[in-house]
Amino acid sequence: MAKRVVIDPIPRIEGHLRIEVEVENGKVKDAWSSGTLFRGFEIILQGRDPRDAWFITQRICGVCPVSHGHTSTMGLEDAFKVTPPDNARIIRNLIEGAQFVHSHILWFYHLNALDYVDVVSALQAKPKEKSLQEVQARVKKFVESGQLGPFANGYWGHPGYKLPPDLNLLAVAHYLEALEMQKEASAVVAQLGGKMPMHMSTPPGGTTFVPTVEVMDNVIWRLKRLQQWVDTVFLPDVLAIAPYYIQYAGIGKGVGNYLSWGVFDDPSFDPKKRLLPRGAIFDGKLAVSDVDGKMVTEYVDHSWFTAECGNKMPMEGRTEPKFTKMGDTKYTWLKAPRIKDHPMEVGALSRVLVAYVSGNAKVKSMVDGTLAALGQAGHPEVLLSVLGRIAARALETKLVIDGMLDWTGELLANLKAGKTQTYALNDVPEKGQGIGLWEAPRGALAHYNVIEGKKLKNYQCVVPTTWNASPRDHKGVRGPIEEALVGTPVADPDKPLEVLRVVHSFDPCIACAVHIIHPVTNEVKAFRVV
Repeated sequence: MAKRVVIDPIPRIEGHLRIEVEVENGKVKDAWSSGTLFRGFEIILQGRDPRDAWFITQRICGVCPVSHGHTSTMGLEDAFKVTPPDNARIIRNLIEGAQFVHSHILWFYHLNALDYVDVVSALQAKPKEKSLQEVQARVKKFVESGQLGPFANGYWGHPGYKLPPDLNLLAVAHYLEALEMQKEASAVVAQLGGKMPMHMSTPPGGTTFVPTVEVMDNVIWRLKRLQQWVDTVFLPDVLAIAPYYIQYAGIGKGVGNYLSWGVFDDPSFDPKKRLLPRGAIFDGKLAVSDVDGKMVTEYVDHSWFTAECGNKMPMEGRTEPKFTKMGDTKYTWLKAPRIKDHPMEVGALSRVLVAYVSGNAKVKSMVDGTLAALGQAGHPEVLLSVLGRIAARALETKLVIDGMLDWTGELLANLKAGKTQTYALNDVPEKGQGIGLWEAPRGALAHYNVIEGKKLKNYQCVVPTTWNASPRDHKGVRGPIEEALVGTPVADPDKPLEVLRVVHSFDPCIACAVHIIHPVTNEVKAFRVV
């Protein structure tokens, strides 16, 4: 007989995500993904000066505000008909890259690794190095105090944990080091963007940051420190842990459709020439198709929105909440975006797959080298899995940090050649519309704007977790996380560690995807800050 298991909220993610699965004969038979808060940024922006949008939308998420700011700015530049100077392109790449490196380190060590690393088991290790002995003493103090802090409420001792004690201890030591590395990456955003989170330097038309020798020297020093740590700690950790969980190369495939809007512009501003290019893969076939923002349609058949919000391209989209109850056909605040009626997985795996299939030489070399190290040479199809999502984020971190050092060289060369412009003058048009298509660390991000009378008439955001955690659509087709969970083995339904591993592999962020509303009246609350 099938057993219903509800995890609400899913731990170690941003925001509230509820996952319900039906387990039968030791495997997940069916799954439902629910975002349980309402977000109203689209409503807040209506009637405002369009230039407010890039600043306000950064507040959608504290983990990837940079991406929301850049995507909004790009959409406004599309409407304003202005192209930023080359120096602004490079500076935006550097700010975005620092956020990517920060976010991927955060995800791997602090949000995801504890599904594979048994912290309590580290007490059984017998380290010879003094530094590891000190870490073990700190963990022992945690355990003996009965207050595990960030390590509380784990499924410690679960038979699904496979690492030996010494490797568990090493991973815990690197968990602590990773906190320092996150700080370095955030410092780069703060130096170029004024502060982090919610940077202040990339309005429509370019950037207000003017590079100086002192700041660039400091940025390069931090980037080289991060690069060394990624090369000597992050990537080796992934290769050391992966063989113990190689069965996850066959678990969590999902819908088999992958979308990347592309991120990190080159001088041409052609999205197909970005460091991670634009494209889509359908039905698991290793071929890339062209895509654009006008191909997106959002459905609300299983979401708490009015029927008028559904079956629309976001440029004509509406945000009108209508909560009913949990348990009927509607079960989430997330809409169901589709391209040509296909649910699409987004994120690092999608970006790396699109780059790999597009023939990017560096990505191909990195992916093929990793497959060989895992004993899977010549089998890129194993990437379509939980293990593939983990490997893709690690490889992408290496790709981005190397790219950032290249961009600092480009910027310094421009300055030495006398190319110092960082901003192009522009103005809000009387009427217009634009689309910003970019990538947040968690996946494809799109902002749509419609301007009338120099004010925003409509604004819609289609964010990464709306794609990945979307509900069933008008045809009853599951979203990517729901589909990836089906077939997942579950050893103990009361401790569904395997379910967490599949969900966390998508790096869900419900802060982006959900909304806020009164629980009884359905009223969208208005606030005045004085």
